Amino acid sequence: MVEISERTRELGTENAFVVLKEVNELLRQGKDIVNFCIGQPDFDTPEHIKQAAIKAIKEGKTGYTPSPGIPELREAVAKYFSETRGIDVKPEWVTVANGAKPFIAYTILSVTDYGKGDEVLYPNPGFPIYESQIKANGAVPVPLPLLESKGYSFDIEYLKSKVSKKTKLLILNSPQNPTGGVFDKQTLKAIADIVLEHEDLWVFSDEVYSQMVHDGEFMSIASIPGMQERTIIVDGTSKTYAMTGWRIGYAANEKLAPHISRWITNTDSCAGHPNQYAALAALTGPQDKSRKMMLSFKRRRDLIVEGLNSIEGVKCLKPGGAFYAWPNVTEACKIVGAEDSEEFRKRLLYDAGVAVLSDIHFGHKNKGEGEHIRFSYATSEENIKEGLGRIKRYIQENKVH
Repeated sequence: MVEISERTRELGTENAFVVLKEVNELLRQGKDIVNFCIGQPDFDTPEHIKQAAIKAIKEGKTGYTPSPGIPELREAVAKYFSETRGIDVKPEWVTVANGAKPFIAYTILSVTDYGKGDEVLYPNPGFPIYESQIKANGAVPVPLPLLESKGYSFDIEYLKSKVSKKTKLLILNSPQNPTGGVFDKQTLKAIADIVLEHEDLWVFSDEVYSQMVHDGEFMSIASIPGMQERTIIVDGTSKTYAMTGWRIGYAANEKLAPHISRWITNTDSCAGHPNQYAALAALTGPQDKSRKMMLSFKRRRDLIVEGLNSIEGVKCLKPGGAFYAWPNVTEACKIVGAEDSEEFRKRLLYDAGVAVLSDIHFGHKNKGEGEHIRFSYATSEENIKEGLGRIKRYIQENKVH
C-alpha cells in the first residue's frame, strides 16, 4: 500500500479552522450559533485598498514579482517598521510573503538544521502552527508556559533554564494569541538579557497584532539595544486592515532577508502581485478606517471581559491586546459536570449554540493553570451580548452541584 510520510501524518493544524468546519455544518443544518471561533476582523477591507488592487490588475500587474516583494512595498514596510518600532529598517532587509504565517517555517528553516537536535522555544498556550512547524521542519519544540498568575507572561527564570547550546530560536508573540497578553518593557528587557548571553540564539517576534494594543503603547523586543540584529520582526495586513484573505505579510532582518527570499523562491515564487499593491495602499493611505476598527476592538474587549466575569464559575483577566479573551472556566466545568474545557466547549456549541475554542487547541495544558477557553471578540457587540447571555443561562440551567 502506498503510504504518506510520518511527518505528514503527524502534522498539526490550526484548530480554529477545524472547529469552524464543525460550526458551519451545524449552520447548514439550520442551527442558531453565535460564533467566537475565528480570529478574523468582522469588517470589510477599506475601499481605497480594494481600488488599489483593481487598479493594479487593470494595469497588468499580474505576473511574477521579485521574490522578496515589489520595491515600493518593501520601502513602505521599512518605513512602517522604523516608525512603529523606533528602529532603523532598510528596504533591503524586508521580505514579503503570502501572509505572515509562512515566515514561521522560513525562519525555522533558516536557523535550524533538520534532525540535529536544534531546539526552538515557543509560547504555550500559543498559536498552534508554531509547534507544528517546529516538528515538521525537524527541530525540537520546547514549550514555555504563559502563566495566568503572571498576566500570561513567562517565568523569566524558567525561560533562562530552558536556553542551552542546542537552542537556536525563541518565538515571541505580543500581543498574544490566544491569551491577549502583552509583554511590557520590563519583561522584554529581561528576555533580551537572556538572549544576548547566547551568541547563536535568534528571536522570531510575531507582531501581527502590534496595532491592537488596548492600553499603553506597543513595544517590540527589536527596539532594545543589541536585539534588532537578532530579531526577525513579523507583521502583516490581515488584522490591522481586515485583509485576512489577501494574504500579505512582511518580515525584516538584515542577515536573514536574502535567505528567506530564497525560501520564498523555492515555495511560492512571490506574494500575489496585485495584493502587494493593495498592501502598499494600506500602509501608505488613510489610516482612519483602521483606527476605528482598533477602537471598536477595545470597546468589545471591555464588554466581553465584564460579561464573562459576571458569569458564575468564570474568571477572565483583561487582555491588553489582540481580540481574544482567555477566561478560566475551571469552576464552570465543575458546576455543570464537564470533565474539562474541551467537553465544556462541546456542550456550549451543541447545547447552548455558542462556538468557542478550548485550551487544548493552543498547546499543552500548563500544570496548575486550570481550564480555559478562547473567545475571539472580532464580532459585533450584539453577538457578544447574545453569546454571553446564552452561556450564563446554560450554566444556571445545568448545575449538577
